[in-house]
Amino acid sequence: MDINTPDTSSDRPSALKLAVIIGSNRDGRFGPTVANWFLSRAARREDFTVDVVDLADADLPTALSYSPSPGVRAELAKLTPKLAAADAFVVVTPEYNHSFPAGLKNVIDRHFGEWQAKPVGFVSYGGISGGLRAVEQLRQVFAELHAVTVRDTVSFHNAGAHFDDEGNHRDPAAPDAAAKTMLDQLSWWAEALRSAKSVRPYAG
Repeated sequence: MDINTPDTSSDRPSALKLAVIIGSNRDGRFGPTVANWFLSRAARREDFTVDVVDLADADLPTALSYSPSPGVRAELAKLTPKLAAADAFVVVTPEYNHSFPAGLKNVIDRHFGEWQAKPVGFVSYGGISGGLRAVEQLRQVFAELHAVTVRDTVSFHNAGAHFDDEGNHRDPAAPDAAAKTMLDQLSWWAEALRSAKSVRPYAG
């Protein structure tokens, strides 16, 4: 599965719905390479169906408005239902200047209930820090939105050196293990929170 391949796993109605958010919309971005690697791992799971939310496809101004224009409403009409339907999220993010991309913050801030009482995992990439400083800031943002971030992450330090020209990781054993750990935690939280909300609405 990759970011251009439709999800074909919707025949598993009891599976958890996982939205994978590609957080960079920058020209020449490395995000699709990392996202496609992760999506190929997530597609192996029987406990998730996967949808891709690529922020490069969201044409949203950075200025927020209580009365958005028709164009903005049309963009949100494509984006918001995917977030609302998800039981869990994985954010694929680079690190820009010790933080995460402005386009990602823009989309996060345009939603509230869509994040509530749902778990969030992270796949980060960058230079020497592997994007982990971006992840630490995102944890604070999602806590404010009543989301639950899982402890373990997948991070790629000096990411460009670890993937070949076809987008394959040169030494996949360690990141494969990290992805499994993170997805296992995400599945546990997503199932627990979905079950809890089916008994009693979250009091956010």
